[in-house]
Amino acid sequence: MPVRVIVRTFSELCLTVGTLIVLFVIYVLFWTGVQADRAMDRQIDRLQDQWAEQSLGGDGMGEGGAPLLARNDGPYKDGEPFAVMYIPRFGFTWNKPVLQGTATGTLKKGLGHYARTARLGQKGNFAVAGHRRTHGDPFKDFPELRPGDAVVLTDGSTWFTYRIERKPYRTLPTDTGVIDPVPRKSGYRTPGRYLTLTTCEPEWGHSHRLIAWARLDATQPVEAGKPGVLRR
Repeated sequence: MPVRVIVRTFSELCLTVGTLIVLFVIYVLFWTGVQADRAMDRQIDRLQDQWAEQSLGGDGMGEGGAPLLARNDGPYKDGEPFAVMYIPRFGFTWNKPVLQGTATGTLKKGLGHYARTARLGQKGNFAVAGHRRTHGDPFKDFPELRPGDAVVLTDGSTWFTYRIERKPYRTLPTDTGVIDPVPRKSGYRTPGRYLTLTTCEPEWGHSHRLIAWARLDATQPVEAGKPGVLRR
């Protein structure tokens, strides 16, 4: 086989491989983000439609006259959304749905609530995971969190405002104690109403985890309007 044929074949192979690599990078950096943003928007739309339907009773009452504050007392359904999270530090347009569970498919549609942790706003540790990169990059700016930053959630009836109490903590994936009811490395020593956020570290890897802890600071019914930290 002539040398130039070998060279040409090798060049074509390199071009093909290079094209595939570029397409894969585009898929990871761009298309998974587009898909995730659409999926998250759909989850939030579902929640808002559900909440609007439950509010038709008026006067702060849901279907059948049940108080709105009690309408989400049932168990969270695996893979289903139940709340929306806002973090002003990440921008006033940043909002993500929170779904039950941390399975791969669930985290493609939003943030995931660790099933063995407390319910939103309840005593214990309400722990949530999210992707740092790909699938919408929900926690891309996680290292920017600072003490005093607000993390606000709503379940359609109540606003819950948590306050970050220390800069993100770096640990190993095996350090499951970070989502304990009283996570010791957070500095907490007694039971309370805590929030734990977790994501991957480094930015494009998963050898470690970044953890942020917060304490419930305030609650108010949705009828009172958005908390001040969400008003521009």
